[in-house]
Amino acid sequence: MTTATPPDPVFGLPAHAGIGLKPDHYRDVLDHQDASLWVEVHPENYMVDGGPRLDWLDAIRQNRALSLHGVGASLGSLDPYDQQHINGLRSLIDRYEPEQVSEHAAWCSHDGNYYADLLPLPRTDEARQHLINRVTEFQELIGRQILIENPTNYLDFAHEIIEPDFLCDVARSAGCGVLLDVNNVWISANNVGLDPHGYIKALPADLVGEIHIAGHEEDPNLGAAMLIDSHNAPVAEGVWDLLEVALEHLGPKPVLVERDSNIPAFTELLAERDRAEQAIKTIDPNRPAHALAS
Repeated sequence: MTTATPPDPVFGLPAHAGIGLKPDHYRDVLDHQDASLWVEVHPENYMVDGGPRLDWLDAIRQNRALSLHGVGASLGSLDPYDQQHINGLRSLIDRYEPEQVSEHAAWCSHDGNYYADLLPLPRTDEARQHLINRVTEFQELIGRQILIENPTNYLDFAHEIIEPDFLCDVARSAGCGVLLDVNNVWISANNVGLDPHGYIKALPADLVGEIHIAGHEEDPNLGAAMLIDSHNAPVAEGVWDLLEVALEHLGPKPVLVERDSNIPAFTELLAERDRAEQAIKTIDPNRPAHALAS
């Protein structure tokens, strides 16, 4: 008996910059004239039977590319998938037909208990195969290919596999893509000492379908020795620099500016988005292929 080869990932978002859509900015996004602006939402916030959130998203979706970025699937868990969550996600996929769907290569549930964090997996061969099986099952349940996002690391465990290889092997084997969170790479480099440039250059361009950037903060007790993936501040200059490294290596990719708390005025968020858009535009899409996957 032969095993079917997983399909290559198909990426739907355009190579432009987008923002995480928040209720504070519904009207601003609806009225904004730049058609290249795309938006991303956490589907868990829209798993409702009706109401203003869905009405706003209905209106915005008519003229904007859309990505659903999940935080509740717990891909790395040993728990069965929550059927209510799966049904809610499928309903949103059917309703909005998003260009992309993504989740985190992490776990947030154990024995039916859910935790308010996205926790990394041990990078062992056993965990790698487990995540391949879980991503494959998840894609079958929702009827879509997904992207898996690299986690934030706060502790350095005795892993067997380096993180880029772990993610890429899962993606190749499960037929999904990779969402590169540059802020997570920056934080992990600070917290556990990984090489951020080497990490990014280990990722092949054909697997990466989206890039995230966001703000972070220092731990109140440990200070700069421990950075927290808070999404509550402007993007740090070091993360902007690392974004340029990623785009230079990977080529033009969709870039999302995330902001989940301390929500700024739309003009402030748009300024960061426009900076990301300019960074994408500086990359030549017609460069030789070897320059994209060195």
